[in-house]
Amino acid sequence: MKTRWPGIGLLILMVWLSGCALFGRGKEYRPFDAKALERVKPGETTGTEVTQWFGAPTQVVRLSNGNAYIYARTLSKATGVWLLLVTLVNYDTQHDRIVFFIDKSDVVTHYGSSFEAEKAGYGMPW
Repeated sequence: MKTRWPGIGLLILMVWLSGCALFGRGKEYRPFDAKALERVKPGETTGTEVTQWFGAPTQVVRLSNGNAYIYARTLSKATGVWLLLVTLVNYDTQHDRIVFFIDKSDVVTHYGSSFEAEKAGYGMPW
């Protein structure tokens, strides 16, 4: 007996073996203003000015001689391939951070920064 569609078995096999691909991006940040960071002068800038320029900090750490205001930015990129029984995924997460150290008289004593978030990239999951 002949089948009407001789390629139906091949079509079912191709659908059964096919997979899906994923490209994702996740952000958890309020972008930093680079010009505002240039305005910060240790010994002159106040903590109030820092919050006006950068908004509320992600985290405030109480120190014995003042506070540390921590601003964090995270960028994640993901690439994935789903096959029938196998999943392959690659995640790349990078962070931007700025930490301001503010003494008890509300003056910035020093700060540090690291800008790596834009280096997050998509990669092959193997």
